[in-house]
Amino acid sequence: MLNEPASDPETGKEFSSRHLVDCLRRGAEIFGWDGRDATPGARQEGRWLIGTGVASALYPAMVSGSSARATARSDGTFLVQINATDIGTGARTVLAQIAADRLGVDVERIDIRIGSSALPPGAIAGGSAGTASWGWPVAKACAELAERLAAGERIPADGLVVEADTSDDVDAMDDVDRHAYGAHFAEVRVDLDSGEIVLARMVGVFAAGRILNARTARSQLIGGMTMGVSMALHEHGVMDERRGDYANHDLATYHVAACADIPDIHVEWLEEHDEHLNPVGGKGIGEIGIVGSAAAVANAVWHATGVRVRDLPVQPDALVGRLPHRA
Repeated sequence: MLNEPASDPETGKEFSSRHLVDCLRRGAEIFGWDGRDATPGARQEGRWLIGTGVASALYPAMVSGSSARATARSDGTFLVQINATDIGTGARTVLAQIAADRLGVDVERIDIRIGSSALPPGAIAGGSAGTASWGWPVAKACAELAERLAAGERIPADGLVVEADTSDDVDAMDDVDRHAYGAHFAEVRVDLDSGEIVLARMVGVFAAGRILNARTARSQLIGGMTMGVSMALHEHGVMDERRGDYANHDLATYHVAACADIPDIHVEWLEEHDEHLNPVGGKGIGEIGIVGSAAAVANAVWHATGVRVRDLPVQPDALVGRLPHRA
């Protein structure tokens, strides 16, 4: 928090919005950071050393030009089309919600069609930019359609159609620094004899603009944090130098975090309005959950043991022989 900059230290640009310090403060409050003894190895329960760690997170709030088509049908329903890709993160759901919001109707009246190259072109599903890139033209087309219907325009037999593209809108955006932010707090237990590391609990607090669907957002953030724990403690690709291929290329030998590895995880986000974003107001949450989470776990291992490991995953072989003797 002492190093919080007034502008982007690399480019000098103004921040569109920045609530990293607020995430750190809220996370510290939930986690119980106050009163923490900062001395490494100070806390021990039986054969377990206990440590806590924190790390910040940021990820660019990107958006790309896309197109969408909205059609009012004579039966009172609406067809919304865009070549977006739902990779399991709920794109269909949130795009239907955006359309319903702009049209002022129940979401049950929205027929959403995505995932076909025959539809108006949408940006790729990547960079945490899907909802921002696809939601903008959907909102734009549906808002215009709503205006035309409110003005009394009749719906022809084949429907009243509006198409929208945001390429020029994206090019005209303010030249400011747009990022989502977060703070991760982790507590780990380290076995003095074996070096086994166990995650005890984790807290994540994020500032990512407008959260469009609380249920799917929470799932994405928990998923990202879980991937970060997996990155910190489990996932390790072993290269066979003779054959030039990975020796552990199956789930029997490449380990990922399971439910038992994530006993207690808490997610929150701050209410954030950013006037420099797209009209939908979201910054993207697909990846901010994973950024910084592995660092928080690694910092907790250092606080527990006094051993600083700078290569991931942090596993017992990096700790055994360097741990203090059991009290």
